[in-house]
Amino acid sequence: MNADENPKRGDITLVTGVIGADTHIVGNRILSLGLEEAGFKVVTLGALTPADEFVKAALETAADGIMVSSLYGQGELDCRGFRDLCIEAGLEGILLYIGGNLVVGKQNWDSVEKRYKDMGFDRAFPNGTRVEEVVETLDEDFAARKKAKT
Repeated sequence: MNADENPKRGDITLVTGVIGADTHIVGNRILSLGLEEAGFKVVTLGALTPADEFVKAALETAADGIMVSSLYGQGELDCRGFRDLCIEAGLEGILLYIGGNLVVGKQNWDSVEKRYKDMGFDRAFPNGTRVEEVVETLDEDFAARKKAKT
């Protein structure tokens, strides 16, 4: 991908945090630091973040994307209606990402990913996804978004 196709990372603001009653912050902190190192503007909310706080932070910072982490397996419960909250707040076009240990027990990843996409997330990442893969995906998604606007 050449520089003309890729929006400048420094122009992209991402809200990150751990949703619901989840206290597992280490992976989210590593992701946030990696995104900052890659040049993105990152607004880090931390652990135990209610869904509406992600939306509020995205509004306040004019964020381009929200990156939700969930590692305690209850992401499905915590993320129900997340896209609707964004739409109600006027963020219908915001990119939504989720990653982590998103369900309880071992389940087929394709099925898990489909459930989250059906809930309105643009991408879902399994536990153990490397920061470099996330950055590459963000570059692709924001380049595609830029191309679609021209």
